[in-house]
Amino acid sequence: MKVTVFGSGYVGLVTGACLAEVGNEVLCIDIDQKKIDNLKSGVIPIYEPGLDTLIKENQQAGRLKFTTDIPEAVNHGTFQFIAVGTPPDEDGSADLQYVLAVAKSIAEHMLDYRIVVDKSTVPVGTADKVKSVMLAVQAERGVEIDFDVVSNPEFLKEGAAINDFMKPDRIIVGTDNPRTAELLKALYAPFNRSHERVITMDIRSAELTKYAANAMLATKISFMNELANLAEMVGADIEQVRNGIGSDSRIGYSFIYPGCGYGGSCFPKDVKALERSAQQIGYKAELLNAVENVNNRQKQVLFNKIIHHYQGNLAGKTFALWGLAFKPKTDDMREAPSRVLLEALIEAGATVRAYDPEAMDEAKRIYGDKAGLVLVETAEAALQGANALCVVTEWKNFWSPDFEFIKHTLKDAVVFDGRNLYQPQLLKKLGLVYYSIGRSFAK
Repeated sequence: MKVTVFGSGYVGLVTGACLAEVGNEVLCIDIDQKKIDNLKSGVIPIYEPGLDTLIKENQQAGRLKFTTDIPEAVNHGTFQFIAVGTPPDEDGSADLQYVLAVAKSIAEHMLDYRIVVDKSTVPVGTADKVKSVMLAVQAERGVEIDFDVVSNPEFLKEGAAINDFMKPDRIIVGTDNPRTAELLKALYAPFNRSHERVITMDIRSAELTKYAANAMLATKISFMNELANLAEMVGADIEQVRNGIGSDSRIGYSFIYPGCGYGGSCFPKDVKALERSAQQIGYKAELLNAVENVNNRQKQVLFNKIIHHYQGNLAGKTFALWGLAFKPKTDDMREAPSRVLLEALIEAGATVRAYDPEAMDEAKRIYGDKAGLVLVETAEAALQGANALCVVTEWKNFWSPDFEFIKHTLKDAVVFDGRNLYQPQLLKKLGLVYYSIGRSFAK
């Protein structure tokens, strides 16, 4: 099949590469000429394990191409995927200007039937807006060309996106046209072989499903962080509590790890957008508001522990920071807890020596030559001259470090662990002062 993908960011590239991998002819379009030139040259703008190889192989096979030519893109594929950004507006609601601009472009250049697929995460009612824009453009052109608008939200985890696309838990197809549903099923047939994964529903339900999924996962995280703070105050160990409740099959172990808050491009944005959507129709979504507030507060937890330990005096202190990306296996620093911590430390007069296995270039792009921030090449280098170590991202190469080296390198032999990676008793035995999340006796 011939497929066009508007947007060559995270979702667009993964979607395009995976659809090409199973034999489709895919054309990805972006208005950023430099990005397209780089992609044609094999330079991938994001870090996602395996994506660079997948793109290269399908480019060489002729199944995946890149362009900035809108008429070419519109007339290439029966399927027109919209995978552009929906950044938060000033009030936290999703900004649909890029989605609607793509819809306008498709309507301006289409010559025959097209299936417009909303892949971007969008509020309920967006498909109606896309359809209205396209009908208005057609009226201006004086033409009536058949098209359908489908909601087909993505469920890709950064760091595991290719596997999520190739072996999905579910494929949501929101459409009011049975014919269109069958065409989407045919497109997704290679990913649907072992058992039926396609779930068809009405468009508005499909749009809400994406927000509901992310809001549910964010809720689990904030709930565990709320419990962790409570456990710390009453003398309980949140890790033992986690094991106790996770063994209940109704709860499970996924997304109940306490920590220093969630970040990334999805959870913070989608929780806010869903809350604002509710607000716009006169419904007060109190739980969503609480999830967001708990997470914002949780991002301050490590800094508060540091302030407590040093009795409010951080001026002249240096802190090693392990982990800048919001989670492992990505270079994405959007809404990352590391940013809240390092900015607070620097504001308090401290210096931060930071390392991340993948996000160093992204940190340089965000912070440049920011005073008080030193970006180093290794985890060990971050420790040099530091008073204490802060662990913010649970990269596997941080799981089992040389604690003797850490103890003898740090001036104060203090570890602030935002992901509960280490055993309190072991670090205490080794002579390290240890702070973690939800374990009051851990220092």
